[in-house]
Amino acid sequence: MVSPDCIFRYFPELTPRQKTQIEQLGDLYAWHNQRVNLISRKDMEMFYVHHVLHSLSLAKKCSFPSGSQVIDIGTGGGFPGIPLAIVFPDVNFTMCDSIGKKIMVVNDVIEQLELHNSQAINSRTETINLKFDIATARAVAPAINLWNWMNGQWRNKPRFYLLKGGDLTEELNELRLAQPRVSIEETAISTLFEEPFFETKKVISIG
Repeated sequence: MVSPDCIFRYFPELTPRQKTQIEQLGDLYAWHNQRVNLISRKDMEMFYVHHVLHSLSLAKKCSFPSGSQVIDIGTGGGFPGIPLAIVFPDVNFTMCDSIGKKIMVVNDVIEQLELHNSQAINSRTETINLKFDIATARAVAPAINLWNWMNGQWRNKPRFYLLKGGDLTEELNELRLAQPRVSIEETAISTLFEEPFFETKKVISIG
């Protein structure tokens, strides 16, 4: 497995506790991945680049104010929610997924890392009876679907930070047609990190 040094190179400001939590992620997910198929074997070798660093591109580009309530939609094994919760200990993260065995893994990771700012819920997004400031998601569904799922779930105005790849023109135009006042910003992750993996991947900020 590639070491977590790639994380520390881009985030030199991490505290010793945060570095230890990042280091623990590799062993935790390797152990769980033998029992629940979360990540392909090839991807597990590049775990820190493909999953942790990818998640943290949101930390480089997006604002997570202290005290914010964040929902990670379709979190799967906890991405981008878990890495973000490590980097932003003063922000509250709710990670949701409809697949129970994945949420069991996320809950264990939260417990092992003592992430007191995090919870994991086995539920569909639209049925969670909570209000949020920010929604994150990684390659879960088209933006218009995410927008509709979050209807009535906001404390203030909607704000999405999404990780997506490829040509998003049609998908984002669909959202613009449905919500003409929405602001959409695309950032190529290759401008943030130099690893070739990120060449076609983007951060999409919607608000």
